[in-house]
Amino acid sequence: MRRVSRRSAAVVLGLLVAVSAAGCAEPTGNAAPAHTEVAVSGLLGEPPVVAFDQPLTIPETRSEVLVPGTGEALVEGQPVLLNMYAVDGRDGSVIQSTFIDAPAPHELTDEDLGSEVVDALVGQRVGARVLYLEETDDVPVVLVIDVLPSRASGEAVAPVEGLPVVTLDAEGAPTVEVPAGTAPPGDLIVQPLVRGGGVQIEAGQVITVRFTGVAWSTGEVVDSNWTPGALPASTMVGIGQIIEGWEQGLLEQSVGSQVLLVVPPSLAYAGTAKPYADETLVYVVDVLDAHFPVVDETPGSEGQTEGQ
Repeated sequence: MRRVSRRSAAVVLGLLVAVSAAGCAEPTGNAAPAHTEVAVSGLLGEPPVVAFDQPLTIPETRSEVLVPGTGEALVEGQPVLLNMYAVDGRDGSVIQSTFIDAPAPHELTDEDLGSEVVDALVGQRVGARVLYLEETDDVPVVLVIDVLPSRASGEAVAPVEGLPVVTLDAEGAPTVEVPAGTAPPGDLIVQPLVRGGGVQIEAGQVITVRFTGVAWSTGEVVDSNWTPGALPASTMVGIGQIIEGWEQGLLEQSVGSQVLLVVPPSLAYAGTAKPYADETLVYVVDVLDAHFPVVDETPGSEGQTEGQ
């Protein structure tokens, strides 16, 4: 499958010093008295609406939990998937936003995210929204961080007899066992293994997933981003960027779900030069996020999304 381009949240942190180069307005000598109160609203999964009196002064770096998560607690060093939305406190302009493209995978380490951000996130739970305020070289930065799941989570669905058997390791990586001596089905099979509680996937959304795919005939892994060093993949649904078996099978699945897809060659790679072009492929897909990409943002508003 193909990935859309992504802007790493690390870029946000790299812009903390250089934000003035983006053409943001400089505060004047007659600026109003500084304030440190920041209000954040909006639904998780959408760009936050950030409001404050301008210009903002941040006397010291601080963080605040806006929405407590309900998932697993974060520990230092683990992989995390984050949406990050940074605003210039001088004029309210958006410095950087992962909502333009896709959430960014990171490791919860000082080298990756910086010690202050790590301190703000360690111990928080998946699903949390955290406000982080920092002033660097006279640039006040308001950063809102949403912690997304890095594996499927939800209600387990009873396995269906005759379908491939999926087992998970401690990190959630799947192993797929294809029924021995069984002919592959001729049609697409879509079987949820875990039913998540998030939004349903729609055409035109960018989805972020972890997945493993194996060949029905041999059980050999043909594609996976659960391998060491691999990152979750993001792609748009409904525009031909992914195989037809995914296009059909993932529509209306909910975020947080784990879905088993048994894809016949006609809905996979038939007619291509790939070595498994004639194979029925079995995929296990963890749906981590789905949203319509933001194509325009106005400071202090929810912005506009495609189709609106």
